[in-house]
Amino acid sequence: MLSRRAWIAALLAPAAGARGQGISSRAVQPVPRGKPSGLPFNARFTDVASKAGLTAPVVYGGVERKLYILETVGCGCAFLDFDNDGWLDIFILSGTRLEGAPEGATNRLYKNNRDGTFTDVTEKAGLHRAGWACGIAVADYNNDGFDDLFLTYWGQNVLYRNNGDGTFTDVTEKAGLLDTRTRWGAGCTFLDYNRDGHLDLFVSNYLEFDFKKIPKPGETPNCVWKGVPVNCGPRGLEPGRHSLYRNNGDGTFSDVTVPSGIAKARGSYGMTAVAADFDNDGWPDIYVACDSTPSFLFRNNHDGTFTDVGLESGVALNEDGMEQAGMGVAVGDFNLDGNLDIFKTHFADDTSILYRNDGKGSFEDMTIRAGMGVETRFVGWGAGMADLDNNGLPDIFLVTGNVYPEVESRAPAYPLRTPRVVFRNLGGGKFEELIDQAGPGVAAPHSSRGCAFGDFDNDGDVDMLIVNMNEPPSLLRNDVSGGGHWLKVKLEGVKSNRSAIGARVTVRYGGKVQVQERLSQSSFFSANDPRLHFGLGDASSAEIDVRWPNGVVEKIGMVEVDRLVTIKEGAGATRVKPQL
Repeated sequence: MLSRRAWIAALLAPAAGARGQGISSRAVQPVPRGKPSGLPFNARFTDVASKAGLTAPVVYGGVERKLYILETVGCGCAFLDFDNDGWLDIFILSGTRLEGAPEGATNRLYKNNRDGTFTDVTEKAGLHRAGWACGIAVADYNNDGFDDLFLTYWGQNVLYRNNGDGTFTDVTEKAGLLDTRTRWGAGCTFLDYNRDGHLDLFVSNYLEFDFKKIPKPGETPNCVWKGVPVNCGPRGLEPGRHSLYRNNGDGTFSDVTVPSGIAKARGSYGMTAVAADFDNDGWPDIYVACDSTPSFLFRNNHDGTFTDVGLESGVALNEDGMEQAGMGVAVGDFNLDGNLDIFKTHFADDTSILYRNDGKGSFEDMTIRAGMGVETRFVGWGAGMADLDNNGLPDIFLVTGNVYPEVESRAPAYPLRTPRVVFRNLGGGKFEELIDQAGPGVAAPHSSRGCAFGDFDNDGDVDMLIVNMNEPPSLLRNDVSGGGHWLKVKLEGVKSNRSAIGARVTVRYGGKVQVQERLSQSSFFSANDPRLHFGLGDASSAEIDVRWPNGVVEKIGMVEVDRLVTIKEGAGATRVKPQL
């Protein structure tokens, strides 16, 4: 007898034959736009990447034409503090080209100079590497006080240990993470799934890719879009299989994919992976956005095993029961009810989707009711749920960009480069789309992929780092006016993992309550500021509770606003800085 997932996949299969990568199954029409709210939006974004020294292009596949799906997916980026100086540094992944890596094609690490500029320290750090990079997860896997890096590739994934002196060492083989065959590593996230204080590792794999076996553009129905021959996939290609590695506590990992139950999940093209407690039971679950196929939600069974409950939980498909082209994922508490909701980005001719969590791990598609059904023009990638204007309501931001450079000349409605999008939170579960009103950094067209959220200039608001295909990245500086207050929370685990991945922070302010969790990956293949940012609006104080990854709850109490609060497990607020 077929499982429910297999039954639905079989039901959908006949309709999929004429679709290329990630094509909407619905070809939905946008919902008519309502009257603008007229409310001021007090955040404005300006691209300062060039001025900041981020001028090297992100090389990824062909520019005018892409023969293979490998060239289209792109990669992520990260805000991190690799040297623990309190200022966010930048890591940007890169790809290569079919004919080989051109000069300058490498992942890049940029050190924050604390004056709005960055210095490229890639070579000094030992991080120069060319190849088809995809995702990044950032965390201190060995609990030595310095954040390490795990990168996914088509080819061989890489684990870099932070040596604490500005350099990194490739410890992939030593850690037991060297693969014996070529796989397409995509999403990745650290998590402590067994709550033993050591960070484990989940990796989603996109699809089986072999240059010798992939059809050429136009050769099959899966290789045509809008009547134009394009690269083939993912439909018609074999989906990848996902992996879970248990941290042994001695610097090595063991593959527990089979005994954990993760191996049972098949048939979907895995992309971004986010680990968080979606059913409020104190144990981390794993959500995987899947392209053109049902997405996965792996529920943690508390005994070292997981069960895919994506379909019964409501986050595998949309409210019409159709699969979507899941790429990026944002997690947050958009309606301030103390539960973690999910926003997932999709392909053109479909909407992104907003799922409301009922607190017990069941979700409802709120896309149309929330006002997000107005936008179907763009292919969405990286996304975040963050309070961009510090008014106390988390907004939603996403980057966009098509995957087919060949199509624009014959179908101008589908340009390669498209703007970013802000869905401003109006309260009451409603959002309003803004593009030009949010500043030139939002309105500028690019073919973007990964996006990371963080306060790189330590001025109390959320900025964005964005990967643009075959051009330099964007660094969107946020300039908030209007006086909204804020709070940042930095966590340090002791009995729990040092990075406090999986810790939940609850903040109460001005009659509102909001939760966030410390994540290792979100957006699209990217990693955000390790400090959790809460916009507070007019509130002059806030109350903080922390639930550590081992389940222990620590009540911090009331703190003043507009400051960074550092909380060490078991010791409370060890440092409160009025200025960052």
